[in-house]
Amino acid sequence: MAESVPVRCPVCRREHSFTPPTFPCACGAPLTMPLLRGGTPVQMRQRTWRNSWVTVRCPSCSRADEWPQPEWTCPCGAVIRMPVAPLTSAAPAPAAPARRKRETQPVDRPAFRPVTIRTARDAVTAAAQYLKWLGYGEVTQAEDRPASGIDIRGNGVLAHVDPTTAPTPLREIECLWLNGLNQSAIAVFFSLAGYARDARSRADELHIPLYVMDLTGTPQPVNDPADELIRKGAMAF
Repeated sequence: MAESVPVRCPVCRREHSFTPPTFPCACGAPLTMPLLRGGTPVQMRQRTWRNSWVTVRCPSCSRADEWPQPEWTCPCGAVIRMPVAPLTSAAPAPAAPARRKRETQPVDRPAFRPVTIRTARDAVTAAAQYLKWLGYGEVTQAEDRPASGIDIRGNGVLAHVDPTTAPTPLREIECLWLNGLNQSAIAVFFSLAGYARDARSRADELHIPLYVMDLTGTPQPVNDPADELIRKGAMAF
């Protein structure tokens, strides 16, 4: 677990304790955001997608990747951004070590019964039924399209369903992944129109199962994590 560090709010000048967040690298190692020693926290007045990310190198595999900027909210109400140590040059990153394969046998389950898709709501229902078929319990659907992008929740899982006619963009993948991290749940994505190339690549890096659905309501896997989830069910991750 990351150690807490003292930090002084630049607005109210009070000192507090801050614990830098830790995320799982694609290599499987925990990556704690490296705070800049002696750096000055700054008040964040406006958030944009671009300034919400920072490039950090994993100390285990040397992979440089983008991660959420560490922030905290002071009791005075100010949102403070913590300075991160700058990325230093290093030798080319070695290939990430292969994930250890579990010896779990493929799950034996009856054939999936699809839900015909005529509306966006039908797409969410079809995805929810599929997660139940995979073995997740207490699967529920959001009543309306939530701002968080989480259409389905279950025990240890959350999912987003993109019913649009355009390929799912990178941002949607990263938003769902962040929600999964914050809630310690597996993030699963369903799309009717497929995925943009960079979105597919990012999902592979983050080990997010991706599925596409046709109008019969039958999800089809489009990456290795999705195949693994089908083989092993809810215990795959």
